[in-house]
Formats: sequence, C-alpha cells, structure tokens
Amino acid sequence: MPLRSALLVTAALFTAAGVQAQDVAMPAPDTAIPRDGGDIIAPGDKIGFEADELSYDHKAATATATGKVRHNRDAWRLSADRIDYDRTTGAVVAAGNVITIDPEGNQAFGDRIELTDTLRDGVIENILLVLNDGGRLAAKEGQRSDNIISLRRAVYSPCAVVDNQGCPHAPVWQVKALRISYNRSKHRLYYKDASLEMFGVPVFFLPTFSHPDGLAKQVSGLLLPGLGFQRQLGFGVSLPYHWAIAPDRDATITPHLYTAENPALEISARRLFAGGPVQIDSFFTYSRLTDFASDGVTEIDRGNRFRGYLGVKGQFQHSPNWRSTFSVRLTTDDTFNRRYGLGYDDTLRSTYALERQTTNSYLSISAWAFQGLRVIDTPGEMPYVLPLIDYDWRPDAAVLGGRLHFGANTMNLIRTDGQSVQRALAYGRWDRSFLTGLGQRITGTAMLRGDVYNVIDPQKATLPAYAGQAGFSARAIPVAALDIEWPFAGPALGGTQTITPRIQLVATPSGIDNSTPNEDSRAIELESGSLFDLNRFPGYDRFESGTRISYGVQYALSRPGWALRSEIGQSVRLVGDGNEFPSGTGLSETASDFVGRTNLKFGSLFEITHRFRVDRHSFAVRRNEIDVQIGSRDTYATIGYLKLNRNIQLEDLQDRSELRVGGRVAFARFWSAFGSAIVDLTTAKENPTATGNGFSAIRHRIGVEYEDECFRLGVSWRRDYIGDRDFRAGNTFLLTLAFKTLGK
Repeated sequence: MPLRSALLVTAALFTAAGVQAQDVAMPAPDTAIPRDGGDIIAPGDKIGFEADELSYDHKAATATATGKVRHNRDAWRLSADRIDYDRTTGAVVAAGNVITIDPEGNQAFGDRIELTDTLRDGVIENILLVLNDGGRLAAKEGQRSDNIISLRRAVYSPCAVVDNQGCPHAPVWQVKALRISYNRSKHRLYYKDASLEMFGVPVFFLPTFSHPDGLAKQVSGLLLPGLGFQRQLGFGVSLPYHWAIAPDRDATITPHLYTAENPALEISARRLFAGGPVQIDSFFTYSRLTDFASDGVTEIDRGNRFRGYLGVKGQFQHSPNWRSTFSVRLTTDDTFNRRYGLGYDDTLRSTYALERQTTNSYLSISAWAFQGLRVIDTPGEMPYVLPLIDYDWRPDAAVLGGRLHFGANTMNLIRTDGQSVQRALAYGRWDRSFLTGLGQRITGTAMLRGDVYNVIDPQKATLPAYAGQAGFSARAIPVAALDIEWPFAGPALGGTQTITPRIQLVATPSGIDNSTPNEDSRAIELESGSLFDLNRFPGYDRFESGTRISYGVQYALSRPGWALRSEIGQSVRLVGDGNEFPSGTGLSETASDFVGRTNLKFGSLFEITHRFRVDRHSFAVRRNEIDVQIGSRDTYATIGYLKLNRNIQLEDLQDRSELRVGGRVAFARFWSAFGSAIVDLTTAKENPTATGNGFSAIRHRIGVEYEDECFRLGVSWRRDYIGDRDFRAGNTFLLTLAFKTLGK
C-alpha cells in the first residue's frame, strides 16, 4: 500500500534496490560527480525528495518515483506524477502535471520534461512558463540551458484567457513570435519576428525587441510613446528612453515632436547618494516667444529663443539628527510651464533648509527665492530670504508645575527694488494644565517676546499697509492667558456624545507697536481653528493687542458607522479697539464674527465638512466653505465650494467664489469615466477686479479609461478657458497606453 515518505537523498540514493513505500535516509558519499559535468554534489548541498512510491531497476540502472513526486536541489524544484532517473546518463525525466520552479519563483508547466540531475537544464514539451510578475509564455516545446530558456513559435501575455464564468476568450493583448528567449540572469525576454495582437488581431509587427521580466529593478530601454494634441503645439508624440546608468542612478530622456512647434527635449535624472536621493527634471526647447504690450492687446513677437524649465529636489541625512532638504524651480519665462503642460503655478519657489531635530529641540536654517509668473509681477519686488532661522526648545524639566518653551527666529529679506527687512526675535513661554475635581481642564499661559527690526526702503513696499518705518525699531510683547474647557460626556443614539464648553481670557498690552513691516502676517482669516490662538495673525510681523475673551462650544457624537463633530465660537474685546486688523476680517470691532466648523462622516463612503463665518450684526454669511467626499475607491465624487463675502479693501485679500468638482464612475467591468472642473463664481459686485460673469469655467478635464489586469487605455480632454500671453485658451487631448509588464 503506497505510503508518503520524505527522503533526504543525493545521487547515490538510487543505488538502493527494490525500495517501495519505506522511510529511507541514506548517507551521501563524500562526492558524487554529476553525469552532465555540472557542479560536484558535496556534503551540505540541500537535496530533498518525496514520493508515494519509489522503485529501482538494477539492470537498466534507473530509479522510478511515482505518485505525488517532489524533488528539489537547492532552490530548484520539480514536481510531477512520475520521475525517472537514469544513473548512466544523469537524465531526469518527469511526466504528468510537470511543474518546475527556479530560484526566482518563475514556474514552468508541461506534459513532459527531461532535465539534467542538477534540475537546471532540459527540454519541456507543451510548456507554459509563468513569470514572477504575472507574465505567461506558452510554446509547443521549450529548452532550458543554464540561465536561458528558449521557446519556438511561442506567445507571451499577462492577460487572462478566461472570463468570470470560466469561459475561454482571447487575451486583450499578446505577443506572438517565431522565437522567444528568456535570460534569467539578465531578467530580460528577447523576441524574434514578433507581432503584437489586440483581441486576436495583429496590430504591430516587431522584427526584434526585448523587455524586462519584472524582477529587474531597473533596465535600459525604450518606453511606450505618448500621443496628444494641444491647440498651441498641434499633434504631439513623445518617445521616452530609460537609461539605467547604475544601480543607484538612472535617467529618462524624452524627445517631444510637435506639428505646430519646434521639438522639445525632456530629461529626468535620479541618483541615490549615501545620504539620500536627488532628482533633476528639465524640459527645454528653442521656440518662438510671443509677448504683449502694456495695453494687453498688441502682440510682440520676441522671435525664437531658448525656453525651458529646471527643477531639482533632494534630501540628505547627514546624521541621525541633521538633514538637508532642497528644491529648485526655475523657468526662462512666465508662460512656458503652462504652454507645455508642466503646471499652473503662478509663483515658483526655490528653497534650501538645514535642519537639526532632537527629542526636545528643533533648528532650521533655510534660504528662499521666488520667481513670479503673473503679468503683474515685477522681478525687483520678488523677495530673497537669506537666511531664515527658526529655533525651538522645550526643556524636559518642569518649572512651577508647568512646561517651558523657548523659541527664536531671524530673517533677512532682500528685494532689489522694494522694501527689505531684517528681523530678529526671541520668546519664552510657560504653560501649565491641570484637571479640577469637577472635570474642568484649566491651562494657564505666560509668554514674553522681544522683536528687533531694521527696514530699508519702506516707501517701495507693494502696499502702504505692509510698509514699516525706516531704520531700526524694537518692541516687547508680554502675554498672559487662562483657558478653561469643561467636557460633558454620555450615551446618545447608541453611541457617545461629548459637549465641551470653552472659554479663554487673553491679555496683552494695548497699543502694541504694529508699525513694523508686514511680510508674513498678511493672510488673515478668522476661523474656528484660530479662534483660541494667542495671536490670531499668522506669522510674526503682526501681534494682536488688548484683552479679550473667546468662548465657544464643541459637540461630538460617535457611534458605530458614523460620527459628527461641530463647533462654534466668538470673541469679545475687553480692552483695545482692534484697529490692527483690516476692516472686513471679522476681528476689527469689539465683538468678532461667529465662526464654526461641522464635520459629518459615514464610514468611508461619505464625509462632509462645512466651515463658516457669520457677521455678528447682519448674520450675513461672510465665509461659506463646503467640502464633500462621496463614494468608494472605484466610484467617487468630490465637491468643493468656497464663497468669501468679507468686503476687505486690501487687494491681496479680495473676495472670491469658486466651485471645484471631480469624480470617477466605474460604469462597467474594467471601464470608468472621470472628470474634474474648476469654476469661478466671482461677480464684479463681489470683487471689482473680477472679469467673470459669476459662472466662468477656468479649466475642466474629462476622460474614459479601461483598465484590467494587463492593459490600461485612457483618453482625456482638457480645456483651459483662460489664457495668459502666449498661453492660449484651448483644448488638449491625451491618449495613454500601458501594456502591463511591458511598459507605459
């Protein structure tokens, strides 16, 4: 009666005669010379064998294993219904449900295989080779020699050949070839006289080509071309080539050819240094530049010239505590990036930062440069910041039961034709929190800050409100605050609800000197997240003076499947007039506007967030912002709506209204449609500088995509409705193809 047995064997195993259904473990000789002249089998080689039944023919010098046979040598594995071993020739012949697995995990299936006793080399009939990346090769016969598998009249495809019901169908795509060679050591497949078929129809003849097998981390070669159409550039084709320079560096070189413009060249390069990665992206051409006269209508032909973009980014870890990060973004002219589809930024920022971080301290020494791309930007007014230093230290030791926090900042901001500012400041802060017997959380805060400024050419400030006083000035800012929160929790609607009233008293001297220049405190926005800040100005240049009380309440409800969180609050000024805030910010009067935020979430399928600001006199909505996310990973929609009705006179803070929508719908198996749009809802009544009619599309993009396990096809249409100089409003069409395991 057959019995499963596990055997540790060498080539000498088969000298045993008439062994059937027994546990056998025979010692190997010191050495055994393989018949194929391969490596010597020495003690320590890992050879395993397992079968239902094992027999030996002395006359023929052959051993036969039947049943569920498993044989392995080192990382090479073989399984079959029957395996015959010929000691004279060293041949191993397997038949019936044959499977071989190489050290990389690639599997070969066949009806019959003849191998050497190393299990490495041989011939397989009716072979199906399954690669580790999912690709499959099929042929009538295959031959494996050393690291190369050769197939004749073969076909390659990673696509499924049966549908959901198990019915056979032609793969979406496949490559048929007279000969296919798979080089395991190079991790590459080579084709001779091949043709690419889509849904069984030949579409492209390939005399010779090759591609990686998916195990190679990086290889050189052509990538799939890109096709598109853009109004200003005409029809375009890109031909990328990937250059695997070394294991730690590579580059992608992409020529772009256009029917309505000169060719362009894109080069991207990456390198991994010992300290970290660096990436360089560039795009350049020699083409015509069209500008406009001061009237905004008359075109000026600047002729052909070098135009391009350069981006560099990277990070270096110098030690466990020290690191550098940097990013450089430069372009030759204002409209190049938009014209060639590289981005819509209206300002390019370049920066370098050297940082040190420990468990209780942080130091940053950085530099900044800006390139303005708007028609109103003047190069001399764009700032350079060198250096900008931030330091933060939080000692571990407690003082008077509280925690200390020390910080410092210094900035040197330079403009070649504008206001320049040097600033240095330092502060110390003490916070102590404790819980009362009734559950209130009380936090006391004391802070002292000192600032020193030096201002050059304040008369050249972009706006008078941002100008400082020429020369040196200094100020001291003491702050004291008391913050009380009192949460009440209990069951509700099958979950837990929490109601947390909060009140805060903040006291600073009235009439803090805010005649300093304003470089980093311009974006004033009263919202629930900043209502209880000690200083409701962003940045350092402005500080809120006087004494005020802020109060509000937060409600949270959490139950299985959904959660609700809402908050609302207001502040009242007890001392001071708030004249440091521009009119319309909601903070310039004794009592502030009401601000709040509500978030409702149902699992992972629905989330809505609403932020608002309501005028305390008229209850008019001054800020209304709604963000909605609906759907799953495959079908979803996002909606964003913003309306600002603040009547702020500063042109940097003009009112605006905007609608943003986007989404994707999976309407059939493997098929989806996607789209996005940005619409300007601002009217001239809301903002005198607005040029729209209250519903002016800025940009939209729609498309259709097919994606299965082996292929992706996408077609998209983008329309830009607003032009800028030689970036004209118009349509862009893009076709994307990805043959998975081949390239994209």
